[in-house]
Amino acid sequence: MTTYWCENAWLPTGIARGVLVNVAEDGAVEAVVAADAAPAGAITLPGLVFPGFANAHSHAFHRALRGRTHGDGGTFWTWRERMYSLAAKLDPDTYRTLARAVYAEMALAGITAVGEFHYLHHAPGGRRYADPNAMGVALVQAAREAGIRITLLDTCYLAGGIDTPVEAEQLRFSDGTAEAWAARVADLRPDATTRIGAAIHSVRAVPKAALSEVAQVAGPLHVHLSEQPAENEASLAAYGRTPTQLLADAGVLAPRTTAVHATHLTPGDIALLGGSKTGACFCPTTEGDLADGIGPARELLDAGSPLSLGSDQHAVVDPLTEARAIEHGERLRTGQRGRLSPDELFTALTNHASIGWDAGRIEVGAPADLVAVRLDTVRTAGCLPSQVMLAATASDVDTVVVGGEVIVREGRHRLGDVGAMLGEAIEGLWA
Repeated sequence: MTTYWCENAWLPTGIARGVLVNVAEDGAVEAVVAADAAPAGAITLPGLVFPGFANAHSHAFHRALRGRTHGDGGTFWTWRERMYSLAAKLDPDTYRTLARAVYAEMALAGITAVGEFHYLHHAPGGRRYADPNAMGVALVQAAREAGIRITLLDTCYLAGGIDTPVEAEQLRFSDGTAEAWAARVADLRPDATTRIGAAIHSVRAVPKAALSEVAQVAGPLHVHLSEQPAENEASLAAYGRTPTQLLADAGVLAPRTTAVHATHLTPGDIALLGGSKTGACFCPTTEGDLADGIGPARELLDAGSPLSLGSDQHAVVDPLTEARAIEHGERLRTGQRGRLSPDELFTALTNHASIGWDAGRIEVGAPADLVAVRLDTVRTAGCLPSQVMLAATASDVDTVVVGGEVIVREGRHRLGDVGAMLGEAIEGLWA
């Protein structure tokens, strides 16, 4: 048994000082007890210890675009062309190398589980690999090596737009039909650190007739929703329905479903999402980077939609910054402060249920996922522990424990220099 002593810990009952967490051999929490000081043999976790953070929306390969798309301004759609050129360069080996570094960067930021919205399935031109799931397997292996859990949200992508065939650059993403996609996904297997789920890329990329079929696949179900006004306009023109209404008609909305972005919604859309308990994953740093807009977080939460957070294209990998950005977005669009309480931000930070994991709390039986955020840095010194997520960044993460195992200690990943790993992987792709 391993024992961790937390200077402060965010427990289900609130923040407590001096907490011992005993971890069983299976990596689950065995006991949580008060202790004024660390006993002999215990590992001390400084500052405030959170449960592990959940990254509910990731496209791992987009990390190679960071700092490379800003020279000419443009729009989401021009950014997408740059993304397509990057996708064309990857194979299972280079993807595994890149993703391992990306997931290690996530671990450094306190992320203990990631939902990977995976649509880069096939070789250039749509040619199948010998293992049709080779790219997905590469992601699973990369997460395991980086020490975090993964939910592989295998994404159905069948069209280049409503009533538009896939373009040449999109052939890698498509299985041709929903039936072929589902057959490939059926060969994927979960394990102790892996969950398998599904995703509808968007109502642009999955025809109306195929939506309900994709929704039949078990596990978490995610969908890009109303990220851009153009998506809403295209859906209204083709179907006379908003994308949210279209998903509701197809039976997609449900508690296991998460709408990613959910930026440009009508009041009726918000009612449909909340009434069905469909979650909403906000990715504020990406939504800001791509000029998407600011979504109605408070309204969705009040309607009944649980919130989660994602780093999406990884313009930043910092869940604390994402949490703060939700609140700042609310302030900017309403002129009011305190739209989301620290407790509500904490819940979004630790929403592992959105990606199919029973985690995100420090209590007996839960996975021993612990993130120690220092309270004595230039950013956090003097903060109330309960409000530290409104001041701290990923740079303040000291120690990360996943399933009882130390993955990050004193801000350094067990794999070594993650910056060097990222640099080598990304420069190799663009060379």
